[in-house]
Amino acid sequence: MIDQQTAPYAALALRLASGAFFLVHGLTKVFVFTIPGTVGFFESVGYPGLLAYAVILIEVFGGLALILGLAVRPVAIAQAVVLLGATTVHFANGFDFTSQGGGWEYPVFWAVASIAIALMGPGAYALKLPVATQKTA
Repeated sequence: MIDQQTAPYAALALRLASGAFFLVHGLTKVFVFTIPGTVGFFESVGYPGLLAYAVILIEVFGGLALILGLAVRPVAIAQAVVLLGATTVHFANGFDFTSQGGGWEYPVFWAVASIAIALMGPGAYALKLPVATQKTA
């Protein structure tokens, strides 16, 4: 049975941790590997270079969105897709992420966590965007 009193805080903890990790990974692609370096890496593993830009945007702005609690469900789904793509890059390295080149268990676990976030929703302390209301005549 799910404890309805603490579940929103569990969702919050998972949302904040995941958002922070995505933000760090995205900023690493920008400031450490550089955008041209990230594009080159994507191309070297068979992905279109243009996809690197989408991944960076999903990681940076998606990470911020999770931290703030905005558009949590669609952002988490987009991040799960990114992680499943990352899994394909690491699959040949084996299961253990400490393997040369990193294994596939970490991106798979993180994808599952993103799916869990999408299923749970934002949890506690999420910002809400104002919803436009229609006036009836």
